[in-house]
Amino acid sequence: MTNPFALTNAAIIGLAVGSFLNVCIYRIPKRESLLFPGSHCGSCGKPLRWFDNIPVASYLALRGRCGQCGAAISIRYPVVEVTTAVLTVLVVALTPFGPLLASRLILTWILIVLFAVDLELQILPNAITLPGIVVGLACSVLAPPGLRDALVGAAVGAGVLYGIAAAYYLVRREEGLGMGDVKMLAMIGAFLGWRAVLLTLVMSSFSGALVGVALMASKRGGLQYALPFGTFLAAGAFIAMLVGEPILAWYLGYFEGL
Repeated sequence: MTNPFALTNAAIIGLAVGSFLNVCIYRIPKRESLLFPGSHCGSCGKPLRWFDNIPVASYLALRGRCGQCGAAISIRYPVVEVTTAVLTVLVVALTPFGPLLASRLILTWILIVLFAVDLELQILPNAITLPGIVVGLACSVLAPPGLRDALVGAAVGAGVLYGIAAAYYLVRREEGLGMGDVKMLAMIGAFLGWRAVLLTLVMSSFSGALVGVALMASKRGGLQYALPFGTFLAAGAFIAMLVGEPILAWYLGYFEGL
């Protein structure tokens, strides 16, 4: 979908959704209501005025500080809003209008929340991943990959990572992967199917290994440094969602030509 009007609307919707995702990122790990109280400053607790709550624009106008108490506002807020807008436009541009577009947008927005929460706190809340599995299966009734592949994808996603985590624990007697990662990959499988799960796992493992090696080379982390694997799963799932089929076709075609 390359209609400029549609893409402009997608960007505006993405900014608005990004503002709500910031609420999810902040409140869900604290088990706070997403609706009450209304938006307020995390430092002074005073409710935000409507003109203090405009995505990106308010942050720039206020120079990154609360308009009432002057406390600094995390750069995460505009970053999440802009990222959500950009990814929303990208999904709309590459996906035909219909149930598949709705499914991809929902997954994209969930992945943004999980990426940010895991990066900041190294947790993947059940309040996101477990309902996400149900939503993914529901979306797959009307959109690809279909309910059967979605069920297999959820099972494969959970089973593969659980098996890896169990094997690591038997060998090292310590946790290498959390159950949050297992549930997150099951959710990804529910939305995208088992083929995309395997591609997501390969890409996230490879990128995670590269980052780990880079951290060790720069002496910022060692072998015991815990990387937020959920962030790599989120990035890998987004890529698999949009271009997974061409990547798999290229990979399988390469071996057919040997």
